[in-house]
Amino acid sequence: MRPQSLNPARLANLFRTEFELCNVREGETVALLSDLATRREYVQASFAAAEALGADAYEMCVNAVPSWTSVGVATVGACKGTLEALKAADILVCLHIPLFTKWLKQVRDAGTRVLMVVDHPDDLERTLAPPGLKEAVIHSGRRLQQAETMRMFNDDGMDLTVSLGEYPTMIQYGFAEEAGRFDHWGAGHVHTFPNEGSANGTVVIRPGDFVVLPYNRYVTDEIRLEIRDGFIRGIEGGLDAKLMDQWLEDNRASPDDMDGHAISHLGWGLNPQSRWDNVALYGDDPDRSNSSLRAFAGNFLFSTGPNSQGGGNRTTTGHYDVPMRDCSIMLDNDLILDKGRFTDPGMVVERVAR
Repeated sequence: MRPQSLNPARLANLFRTEFELCNVREGETVALLSDLATRREYVQASFAAAEALGADAYEMCVNAVPSWTSVGVATVGACKGTLEALKAADILVCLHIPLFTKWLKQVRDAGTRVLMVVDHPDDLERTLAPPGLKEAVIHSGRRLQQAETMRMFNDDGMDLTVSLGEYPTMIQYGFAEEAGRFDHWGAGHVHTFPNEGSANGTVVIRPGDFVVLPYNRYVTDEIRLEIRDGFIRGIEGGLDAKLMDQWLEDNRASPDDMDGHAISHLGWGLNPQSRWDNVALYGDDPDRSNSSLRAFAGNFLFSTGPNSQGGGNRTTTGHYDVPMRDCSIMLDNDLILDKGRFTDPGMVVERVAR
C-alpha cells in the first residue's frame, strides 16, 4: 500500500471544483449514496463542497458493498422511499458502483444528474477533467455514432470487425452537468455495443494489456480469442487465458448460457491525465484502476458480457473489461487510431501538470 500523496484537508476544495463542473448551484439538493466501505472523507468533502456552493446535501447509506465483480447490485429501491428520494434530488453523488442496475435508469429518467466517485484521492486530483476533454469526447462520440462498422486490429494478429447502429453511443468526460446525465469522475472515453451477432474475427490480448475486470492485473502472456457471430468460441493461451476461461465459465447461469461470452462494449480512451502504468506505480488496489486504466488516451477498450447499460437484455456477471495498448481502430474506412495514437486531431487533449 503506497501512502496517499494528497493532503486530506484539500479534499473539500477538490470536491468543490468537481461540483462546479457538475453545475451544482445554490438551492439544489445533493444526495450522497454511500455504503459500508465508502471513504468517510468523501462524504465529509461532499458536504463541505455542497455547503460552500449553497446547495443542501444529505447522505443515504446502504447495507451492501457493490464492486466491479458484483455489478448490478440493487442497493436502492427495496427500502421504501429510497428510489423516490433520489429521483427528487438534483444530483446524486454515488460513492459506489451503480452500473447495470434498474434503479439507476429510473433515477436518470427522472432528470437527476449522477456522478460516480470511486477512485483513490490521488487519482481524483490527477484525472480531474482537463480543458478540452469534454469537447474531444463529444467529437469522438459523434464519429462513433455516425459509423456503420468498426474494425480493431494490432500487429500480433488481432482483427475484429463489428456492425454498429443497434445500440446508442455512450460518452464520459468526468462530470455530470446536464439533467439525467451519468458520468464517472476521472473518466474520459467513448463506447458502444455491437449489433447482435455481428462481431467476427480474432482478438489478441497481449502482455502489458490490463484486465480491469475481474482480476485487476496486467496480462503476462498472450490470450487469443476466436469470435464468431457475436460470441467468443475459443480461448487459447497460458495462465491469463485460463483465468479468463475460468471466470466466464463460472458465471454461466446454465450449461448452455453464452451471455458472458458475448462481445459487450467497445470503445477507446481519451483522458491524458489517466495512466496506463498507474497500477505498476501505485499498487493493485482496485481504486487505482477504476478510471485510469479505462480512460488512458489511445487505449482500445474491449469487453465481454452484459449490454443492459445500452438497452440490451444481457445482465450476466460474466463481464471482462480489457483496455489494450498499441491497437488500431477504423470507423468505416477511416483510421482514427493508429497503434495507440490518434490520427484525428479533434481527439487529442493536452495533459496538464498536477
